[in-house]
Amino acid sequence: MALPTLWCENTFTVNIFTMQTNVENPGEGKDVVKQVNAADVKRNIENHRQAASHHQEAAQHHLEAAKYHEAGDHGKAHESAHLAYGHLVIAGEFLSDDAKHHAQSLKQTNYHH
Repeated sequence: MALPTLWCENTFTVNIFTMQTNVENPGEGKDVVKQVNAADVKRNIENHRQAASHHQEAAQHHLEAAKYHEAGDHGKAHESAHLAYGHLVIAGEFLSDDAKHHAQSLKQTNYHH
C-alpha cells in the first residue's frame, strides 16, 4: 500500500508521512529524484519522541492515581491525576507543533487542494 502523497503543481510531490519531496528531472523523462529535508525530519523525530515521553509519564501518573485510589488515599490520587493531565497537555503541544510544521512545509510547496 502506497503512502498518501500530495500533488504540488505539476512538477513535484510531497509525501505527508515522510516529508519527502519528489522532483522530476527536467529533460530526463519521468525520472524522479527524492530529496529529504534533514532538518524537517529531525524536528519531526524530536516532536514525536517528546510527545511519547510525556505520554509515558502521563501513563505512570495514571497508574499511581489508581493505586492511591485503591489504598483510599484520594488526595494523592487527585495529585497524580493532575500530573498525568499536565503531561498529556505537554505531549499535545509537541503534537500540535508537529502538525503546524507539516502544514508549514506543505504551504511552502504551494500545495493546493
